[in-house]
Amino acid sequence: MNQGFFCPRSSQWLLSTFMAGLEAHKHRTAPAQNPRRIARAYGTAAASQASHSPGTRQRPPPAVVQDKDTMLSYVDQSDVGSAEEYFDFYRDPYRRGYAAPDGPRLRVSENKRDVQFPSKDETAMVREETQPVLDRLQAAIGQRLRHPHRYSLDDIHKLYCQLPEPRMLCLTWQWRNRLLKVMGTPQKRDMDSMLRYFALVADVKNAGLTLRRSQWNFALAFATKYAARASTQEMESALRIWKEMEKEAHMMGNEVTFNILFDVAAKAGNFTLADMIYKEMEKRGIEFNRFHHVSLIHYFGLKLDSGGVRAAYREMVESGEMIDTVVLNCVISGLLRCGEEAAAEETYQRMKSDHDTASEMPQKDYMMNKVVTKVLMMFSRVGKQHPELKKSFQTNVRLAPDLRTYKLLVNHYATRVGNLQKVAQYLDEMKHLKVAIHPTIFLALFKGFYMHGGYLGSDWSEQRLEGVLAGFYQAHDERGADFRIDQWVVIWALRAVKKCSSNEAVVQTFESMSQRWVISPERQQFMHALLENILHDKDLKSSRNDGLEQWRGKDASWL
Repeated sequence: MNQGFFCPRSSQWLLSTFMAGLEAHKHRTAPAQNPRRIARAYGTAAASQASHSPGTRQRPPPAVVQDKDTMLSYVDQSDVGSAEEYFDFYRDPYRRGYAAPDGPRLRVSENKRDVQFPSKDETAMVREETQPVLDRLQAAIGQRLRHPHRYSLDDIHKLYCQLPEPRMLCLTWQWRNRLLKVMGTPQKRDMDSMLRYFALVADVKNAGLTLRRSQWNFALAFATKYAARASTQEMESALRIWKEMEKEAHMMGNEVTFNILFDVAAKAGNFTLADMIYKEMEKRGIEFNRFHHVSLIHYFGLKLDSGGVRAAYREMVESGEMIDTVVLNCVISGLLRCGEEAAAEETYQRMKSDHDTASEMPQKDYMMNKVVTKVLMMFSRVGKQHPELKKSFQTNVRLAPDLRTYKLLVNHYATRVGNLQKVAQYLDEMKHLKVAIHPTIFLALFKGFYMHGGYLGSDWSEQRLEGVLAGFYQAHDERGADFRIDQWVVIWALRAVKKCSSNEAVVQTFESMSQRWVISPERQQFMHALLENILHDKDLKSSRNDGLEQWRGKDASWL
């Protein structure tokens, strides 16, 4: 310590004030203390003397011994336990008297007592002014089940949200099942429909009710198919939901669960996981049905293994499943991915020759597709039990090309091959077979003009593009709401016109499209901004050849 800072009078005053009476206790033995509570006594006098008399060893002053009772009297100690007890108090929140209760857990059950609760007598009391809302909701659900186009899912959800909370307890178990069914099976799974369904699942959980396994599978399907393309994110979401289903809800997955998991793993490109799911199905003894066989064909197509596509198709035939246009479309898709256009063409020609001999069926729509699928699965079950009936069943199954067939062929030859003559051939055959044109066919054509047009001598010329646009406008004007123009068709039409024509033609095309499109107002601002980017060569696809080459390598099977 520096000599200039030493003050003997101050040190003597400190010693006389705070160290008084210590001599009387210097021979007393200090009691044993908890090592955590031992305090060190720091004195300035000892340090001062040591620095004042260097080289001489000074005896430090004795430590201050404070009376425990006196110190404890400073703080009220009534009803106080040990510190370890308080540590336990916070480590285990469920022992805390004022802790939030453990919330309801999501349960999946097929138990009759769980499924059939609440009955009409067990539902929550509904006030008189709420009863009309409940009646309208039940009528809307019933209409949606019979006629899907009469009520939108958004309108049904708005009616449901008008019920008092907890809303699910206002519905009997029958109406709860019907509500989850209509909300879990939309015509197209997208972000909005997924969020609506997950909100209903949360209401079921918060009301202390249970979900059935089929309703949980709806949630799994939403998590994997709300986006146009399955990615690692959707795959991981599906695995989390599956884990919650089996590990927390203790409900084992069935064949539908594993088909969804296998499908998303294959589409996400994680073939290792798809193989693991396939082995787990075999380990659990889950029998392959129609969906699994089709997914397996698609799986080998994604792996670019044409031999695997053929083997999976042969296995489906030998298993006794009914073969229809959906199965053959999956085979064509796989063969086209593998670059075997000749083999895909042969399958298509066989399907086309079946058009005249196929039994007449009503025009397929969303509900008809679901009914046909169920009928085919029923045919398969009956055919396996009574093989003599299988041939007559298969004779009545439609094998002719449909819109999906032509989407696959037109998209492949327009975008990947660039063969306009082949595309024109398929369009003529569509018209001959009375397959209604769809906006996604034009989407593939616009992509073809963008990919292969824009230079002198190209078959994808400006004049032909003008003809395609005229046909596009005519198809919309004749069919109205049945020919819905969304933003992606508009985007690729503008890109194609920019590539093959002029800025004036782009502006004219945009004006014509804006009179016909079905695009929400909040997205129209984006469309105008995109138009400016295209006009000034700032569009992502138009201005970067590397982006174009990257897009070329991607599969467009989502069409």
